[in-house]
Amino acid sequence: MTIHKEGYTSIALVVLLIFVVNAAIHFYWPEAHTLRWIAYILSGALFLIILQFFRSPIFRIDPDEKTVLCPADGKVVVIEETVETEYLKDKRIQVSIFMSPINVHVNRNPISGVVKYFRYHKGKYLVAWHPKSSTENERTTIAIENKNGVTVLFRQIAGAMARRIVWYVKEGQEVEQGQQFGFIKFGSRVDVFLPLGTKVDVAIGQAVKGGRTVLAELTESKPAKTVKKA
Repeated sequence: MTIHKEGYTSIALVVLLIFVVNAAIHFYWPEAHTLRWIAYILSGALFLIILQFFRSPIFRIDPDEKTVLCPADGKVVVIEETVETEYLKDKRIQVSIFMSPINVHVNRNPISGVVKYFRYHKGKYLVAWHPKSSTENERTTIAIENKNGVTVLFRQIAGAMARRIVWYVKEGQEVEQGQQFGFIKFGSRVDVFLPLGTKVDVAIGQAVKGGRTVLAELTESKPAKTVKKA
């Protein structure tokens, strides 16, 4: 288990805060032994919480053109047919994964291919399970087209606690399935929009692992319809 690079600054700030608080207690209340032990316990708990939040597990991924991997750890909260209106502008199967603060928050490419579309949108910070969070919250939209011409679109969506979305991809970039494409801090959601006819391999309420759980199997033989940018 390693610590993600996005956590270095946050962990350093937490360590500094812990040091200052405990030093102040020692200086101003040297005889308050109970208070000191409470501070030790709370400091240790805070450090472990921050440390586990930024953990970044390392594992091997063998790319498979026929499958779509989960882009994030969490729980499946939505599986429904909908219309994707930003880029694809057609009917899709939407699968949404809610990431709680205790989940790994590394985001991974669900398929291999070329990034055909990327946009960052500023927005609100509604709770991640709110129906309007996918269109009104701070978010990114990314569409990857694989070598068979099939496009999978997905969104990083900030939640009430998440106030920073990080991404590592850009339009025209070739990416590999399971490779990290971003990170969201402190609770969030990822929506995946699959072509109609895709066989979804997860269920509502199921716990999933980013880059390890197979989200779906691509079954269509024709390229998914997309709308080119003006």
